[in-house]
Amino acid sequence: MPAPLPIDFADITAAAKRLDGVALVTPLLESDAINAATGARVLIKAECLQRTGAFKIRGAYNKISQLTPEQRAKGVVAFSSGNHAQGVARAARILGAPAQIVMPADAPAIKTRNTKADGAIVIAYDRREANRVAIANEITMRTGATLVPPYDDLDVMAGQGTVGLEIAAQAEALNVRLDAVLGPCSGGGMIGGTAVALRQMSPETEVYAVEPVGFDDTARSLAAGERIEIDPPAPSICDALLIETPGKVTFPVTGALLAGGLTVSDDWVRSAMGLAFDALKVVFEPSGAIALAALMQDQDRFAGKTVVIIATGGNVDRKMFGEVISAD
Repeated sequence: MPAPLPIDFADITAAAKRLDGVALVTPLLESDAINAATGARVLIKAECLQRTGAFKIRGAYNKISQLTPEQRAKGVVAFSSGNHAQGVARAARILGAPAQIVMPADAPAIKTRNTKADGAIVIAYDRREANRVAIANEITMRTGATLVPPYDDLDVMAGQGTVGLEIAAQAEALNVRLDAVLGPCSGGGMIGGTAVALRQMSPETEVYAVEPVGFDDTARSLAAGERIEIDPPAPSICDALLIETPGKVTFPVTGALLAGGLTVSDDWVRSAMGLAFDALKVVFEPSGAIALAALMQDQDRFAGKTVVIIATGGNVDRKMFGEVISAD
């Protein structure tokens, strides 16, 4: 018998109740132009339209809302390249908890600015020289604040898994059978939680993790059957997906439930950002566009199928976005 998973469907539905009225139920968008460009029927779960511009408030709020009043008073700490930072800052503000966020100094300016706008204190670090986890742990030990990890936490994963809950319910309302769901993957919290929800509500649907070329730790780990740590050869424009190894908490879930891992070049990500803007008039940040990029890059695998693409965020600096969509 396979080992039981550390998270189940009841955890996802409980998170959905906590998030009711807090997280938006984001739409599934469809475009004839995107269907034609990919050879599939494509439904895009537009988490770029979520509060704070990304899905991360789901896990952050689910975690912080369960803290005691005493724990909230001591505050929360997170480390993030940006979207989790914004999700924690907003959830903490709603729940009245002080927040300190450890962010890389080279994070997109819009993400740092929005995090500060929600009242969080930002501690900048050099991602090449310093360890963000160590910095966050030092703060929690010194202040008694609660750490809210970006993915390696069951409450965070359950909150992120409400994306899958909504996808399944929306597909059912459309009377659509989903062949596959593709979603960005850093540590595996969102795609793992989504897979838990879909296993219950749409068990025939295959779920794939999508990563940038060179940051395919999840794809390699899935193939090996164990967590693999990688040494990335070069950076990627997908700033939210630059992880070297899957999470300890998340990998037992992703390893058991995912159909596989896909990798995508930055050039295809840029093309996906442009296509989404042209066809849907929505803004995807690079990490949020990577699942659509995977479908564009690997059309033969999904030709003629119905595929949901999770567009996890739209927080991209204006200058970069302008350069991407104006390129030939």
